[in-house]
Amino acid sequence: MRKIATILLTLLTLTIAVGQTIKELEEQRRNALRRLETTSKVLSETKKTQRSSLNKLNIINKNINERKSLINHINKEISTLDTEINKLNSETRKLERELETYKADYANMVREAYINRSVYSKILFVLSAETFDQSFRRLRYMQEYSQYRKEQMRKIENTKLEIANKTEQLAQHKKTQVDIKSQKSAEQQKLISDQRKENSVYSDLKKKEKTLQADLKKQQKIANDLNRKIEALIAEEVRKAEEKRRKEEQARRAKEPESKEPAAKPRTAETGYAMTKEEKLISGNFAANSGRLPWPVDRGFISGKFGVQPHPTLKYVTTNNKGIYIQTPSRTNARAVFEGVVTQRFSVPGSNNGVIIQHGQYRTVYANLTNIYVRVGQKVDAKQSIGQIYTDPENDNKTELFFQIWKDRTILNPESWISR
Repeated sequence: MRKIATILLTLLTLTIAVGQTIKELEEQRRNALRRLETTSKVLSETKKTQRSSLNKLNIINKNINERKSLINHINKEISTLDTEINKLNSETRKLERELETYKADYANMVREAYINRSVYSKILFVLSAETFDQSFRRLRYMQEYSQYRKEQMRKIENTKLEIANKTEQLAQHKKTQVDIKSQKSAEQQKLISDQRKENSVYSDLKKKEKTLQADLKKQQKIANDLNRKIEALIAEEVRKAEEKRRKEEQARRAKEPESKEPAAKPRTAETGYAMTKEEKLISGNFAANSGRLPWPVDRGFISGKFGVQPHPTLKYVTTNNKGIYIQTPSRTNARAVFEGVVTQRFSVPGSNNGVIIQHGQYRTVYANLTNIYVRVGQKVDAKQSIGQIYTDPENDNKTELFFQIWKDRTILNPESWISR
């Protein structure tokens, strides 16, 4: 009996574990679908201009990758459902065989009970024992036999319930499988359509290499101007902080008696100045959230990665990005990725407006904004809107945020800091 109960408990545990896996896969599929909806929305905004452009090619490429990711998640879910359906079928058949065994055992007990149904025969069975000890054992046997009958009845009812539960799970899994197979078929057709668009746009752009080279040169100049501006602003902030700490240190030492050796104040390796307690706390919290910071937009996708990247169409041409570019639907707001203090609002021709937020030893930069909602010196919270991202009507309504993370004077790769 204990062995049977252990087997049933193990089967139930395994069913729950697989159920959790299916739920996780379903959530992953939904997340992939949400990402695809974002890229599709951005792509739909570019259709207002039918001309081929590098921006349109990038969005179509991203759309294709997101659709492939969605199809991949669907395939995993279908495979897991197949495994679970086969397992549920096997478990149901096993439970049905056990149920038949329980029923047969119970029927035998009922027949025996019917034959020995009279109270007189039971009493006679107990009193006909040769010794008192034997009579006691017979009485105990009758009690245990009665309890065993009840236990068998309980097993029958529990097994029936478990079969009904597994049958219901089986029906749900089969329905889900039919639905996602239909979704997979639709996504595969859309993927073929996207790939055709990609080939068409790519072919058009290959015929315009001179124009692309001129555009790239123009965009690179704008990017360089923006990077120089940001680098200068941050270097000046760090310099002022260093100078402020040095003056504080000198003032503190001047107040100490000449005979007393002044204690050295802790300094950071990068800056050479000591941070305040609040700056240390914020810096530590910021660093501890590496890989978990929220995105600087509610929804969007990385349209330009950090570092040296190959050009999508021009051979042997690369760009060196000093941050990441995040493309979003129009009318999207940029938001702070962590609590901090606004230290700069600045403008650069061709890149619109930008904001710098200090998080202790770290700083985040948000550029290509139009309306800015925060002021210098203002404290902001994580996910607080700081400004609206500019939508370029002359470039397929492109809405793209330029985002950087700095540690003092060192620029970092934002992709390793924001959540996946």
